[in-house]
Amino acid sequence: MTALLEVEDLKVAYGKIEAVKGISFTVGEGEVVTLIGTNGAGKTTTLRTISGLLKPLSGRITFNGEPLNKYRADQIVALGLAHSPEGRHIFPRMTIEDNLRLGAYLRSDTDGINKDIQRAYDLFPILGERRRQAAGTLSGGEQQMLAMGRALMSQPKLLMLDEPSMGLSPIMMQKIMETIVELKNQGTTILLVEQNAQAALSLADQGHVMEVGNIVLSGTGTNLLTDESVRKAYLGED
Repeated sequence: MTALLEVEDLKVAYGKIEAVKGISFTVGEGEVVTLIGTNGAGKTTTLRTISGLLKPLSGRITFNGEPLNKYRADQIVALGLAHSPEGRHIFPRMTIEDNLRLGAYLRSDTDGINKDIQRAYDLFPILGERRRQAAGTLSGGEQQMLAMGRALMSQPKLLMLDEPSMGLSPIMMQKIMETIVELKNQGTTILLVEQNAQAALSLADQGHVMEVGNIVLSGTGTNLLTDESVRKAYLGED
């Protein structure tokens, strides 16, 4: 399988504190790859560095054969890499539809933008029903749907999702995970950061376990689900 994203010996620091300590992994085209681990493991920092929001100390990030170190965050989006951040970061006073249109700010194809807005409504019907409503009036799960829909508006080759199930009810979390599977089936490549290890590994082709800035274990989602150390540390089993 062709590697769409390659991360090689990536190191990232906040001041003197090294948050990511030389990790390497790839994301193949059409795959769902997940990073799991506890708070402070370096997962979010990794995504923020890939998307150009943070600058690495060292290492190499290549997307679709192109080194990313020379690009700004907006240019990385234009290359086809979208990031739905932890905490959603929607614009609460703007309508749902205006939030979605902001995700297409680099595009000028009006017909295509309108088609992708409809695609977001097809994925998340509740957004279509409330399209004129202020985004801040949505529930947490609905705001997560909006954040994902907004990221998809840039027509990404790779979609990075940071903690999409955080704070959601079990029913809403299930809906988000089902949507990730649907997006994969539509051909979207996904890099997923998720604290719910059971859910993430159940749908991932490949998984990587991060601890204090290092990848300590890698394998298929199925193999990691059955790994004894993973089951004890992340699935709450003795």
